[in-house]
Amino acid sequence: MDRFIRTVRLISTLSGFAAAALISAGVIVVCQMVFVRFVLGSNTIWQTDFTTYSIVAATFLGSPYVLLTRGHVNVDILPHYMGHTGKFRLAMFSAILSFCFSVAMTVFAFLYWLEAWDGNWVSDTMWRARLWIPFAAMPFGFALLTLQYIVDLYCLATGREPPFPSAGSHEADKEINKGGAPA
Repeated sequence: MDRFIRTVRLISTLSGFAAAALISAGVIVVCQMVFVRFVLGSNTIWQTDFTTYSIVAATFLGSPYVLLTRGHVNVDILPHYMGHTGKFRLAMFSAILSFCFSVAMTVFAFLYWLEAWDGNWVSDTMWRARLWIPFAAMPFGFALLTLQYIVDLYCLATGREPPFPSAGSHEADKEINKGGAPA
């Protein structure tokens, strides 16, 4: 299981780098578009679509990395005042609920991507981009997010990681960080 955890965490990290690269590419293309439009006075065809698709793809592909690093917005007022058992139950409930959402979205995003593939969908702009290409980021990103949730659930259930590590500093959390089991 340790190999699986390391592999998923590596893939999540790589997807974060891919998301950063997509955002960087989008910024560069916007700069190129501004130069072409306002300095050279020419029309642009593909730049707006590319930038939109790359930023949306970065959102989906970057989500496993955000979950891995706990970079999401977290309101931890309730767990801050809970004991370890309450924190553990709340963390398990929210992780299971999020996992189920991620699985459902993986399936629905895949079906949407498949419809774009089978229907040979293209964008309605002059670029006529084949939409299965940018749409692939949705099921792929959600599938990676689902794998990261599996790792997080396993680590939470086995006591490898404490529930809500930033929410207070109860003694039970300190025991988990030392390698103890959850109460």
